Amino acid sequence: MENSILVYGLLATLAIALLHAAYTDIVRREIEDWLNVAIALTAPVFWWACGLSLWPDVAVQLALGAGVFLFFAMMFALGAMGGGDVKLLGALALWFPWQVMAQVAIVMSLVGAVLTVIVVAEHKMRRKLGQPEVPYGVAIAIAALWPVGERFFNHFA
Repeated sequence: MENSILVYGLLATLAIALLHAAYTDIVRREIEDWLNVAIALTAPVFWWACGLSLWPDVAVQLALGAGVFLFFAMMFALGAMGGGDVKLLGALALWFPWQVMAQVAIVMSLVGAVLTVIVVAEHKMRRKLGQPEVPYGVAIAIAALWPVGERFFNHFA
């Protein structure tokens, strides 16, 4: 049985955390560790509020979180992502079922591609030196805010 008030409160808190992650990534190109830890540690409360069973529901969420973190840690090792982005994605994977997380990854990739084009174009127009730094936390936040918003605005799902 779902505890609706608590679920919506936790989702609102997640939305605020995602907006904060996007903001700090734009301003400082950093997503703070404390924020990623808070998102990850709040997930079990969300599981409880949603009525997830320990087996297999919670086990699947933990495996998904670990799998997403490991995959994107490899991307970090290749220089394709920042460490804060990897931790944020791993923490978010604890919140969403695998189907939703797959949608988040697709939307994140599309938004990230557009964001990269914008950042690279701006970098070239201003003739900045060095490699442009893409605030990918913005793409992650937009992609994750989509399913969060669905719970608030789509009452037919």
